[in-house]
Amino acid sequence: MHEFLERIDCAFTRTPGKPCPVFQTSANEHFYGIKISYIIFLQYAKCFYSFFSHEVCADCRKSVEFMNLVSLESLKIFCDVVREKSFSRGAALNDLSQSAASQAVHQIEKRLGVRLIDRSKRPLGLTREGQIYYSECRDLVDRYLALEDRIRAHRDDAVARINVASIYSAVLYDMDRYVRRFQERRPGAQVRFQYLHPDDVIESVLSGQADLGLLSFPRKHRDIEIIPWRDEPMVLVCSPHHRFAALKQVTLHQLNGEAFVAFEAGLGIRRHIDQFLQRRGITVNITMAFDNIEFIKRGIETGRAISILPEPTVRNEVNRGMLRVVPVARLDLKRPMRIIRLRKRVVSPALTEFIKVLKENEKESVKTRELPARCLSERIKE
Repeated sequence: MHEFLERIDCAFTRTPGKPCPVFQTSANEHFYGIKISYIIFLQYAKCFYSFFSHEVCADCRKSVEFMNLVSLESLKIFCDVVREKSFSRGAALNDLSQSAASQAVHQIEKRLGVRLIDRSKRPLGLTREGQIYYSECRDLVDRYLALEDRIRAHRDDAVARINVASIYSAVLYDMDRYVRRFQERRPGAQVRFQYLHPDDVIESVLSGQADLGLLSFPRKHRDIEIIPWRDEPMVLVCSPHHRFAALKQVTLHQLNGEAFVAFEAGLGIRRHIDQFLQRRGITVNITMAFDNIEFIKRGIETGRAISILPEPTVRNEVNRGMLRVVPVARLDLKRPMRIIRLRKRVVSPALTEFIKVLKENEKESVKTRELPARCLSERIKE
């Protein structure tokens, strides 16, 4: 075996122009690609021969070390554990047991000689070294998964998973319609929603836990791309027992002094409404404040207070007779809903398709949302 390898080595490493002692041809007569292939084959053959003959050469040792490098699967497990801030949830995303995910992360830490995850914290946190490692690994894993998605894009059995962080009201109304249309185009695709506070939506996108964010009034950030989605008209809402419910229309000045259920201070939508009223000299009596539209609606149902809310979020209650929308002259407020994503994150074909569906469905309903305020009540009842 060793003699055979020496003869092959001679055939492909001889001086150009001299006859080959094995094949009796000159170097110039060999096809270049074949020559390179044989040289690579020869290198590996020598290593395997040395390994099995207990003559472990330096190149063979390097090959063995290479095989011990961290696998892409391990990097993905690590990234999923960090994104989910949990070994059990990270393991579930990879169809593994919690102990298997923990072992995969431990092997990475053992190779690096540092702790990447601080297991003493709940939820799990990253060490300083872990933050550096995760930042680079996340991009590597995302790029590879996006590459796989592009390769599989035209296969019938291609399965994609999209993680969406969203404020509660964005998902509660009409989102089923978006998801159904997306899944018609990509059968088997999964869309996973997580309902969060607006600030947490942004943090989820920045950390890579979410592929997309859906929220209103997103703050600007250099790493975040803000994609226009829809502008929802805002309307005056009250209980059927409130005195405004019997009126065909009210003026802005009639809102002065009224008990008002507001959004929590610090939210973008709260600032938007406050500025609108202040510019027109309107002062309302804020009796309650929440960061959730559902709680605001429950506060209105008591019958004593009013509020200004995005029209799509009250359709169900109006249809059931639980709330009333009262037209207000010159109430030209809108809630700008936006899609956000991490700029440097690779956009997979599935994610591109989902964004496309969101924007397509939005275009189809523009005419409906642009009806004048005086028609809102009638339209909602139809």
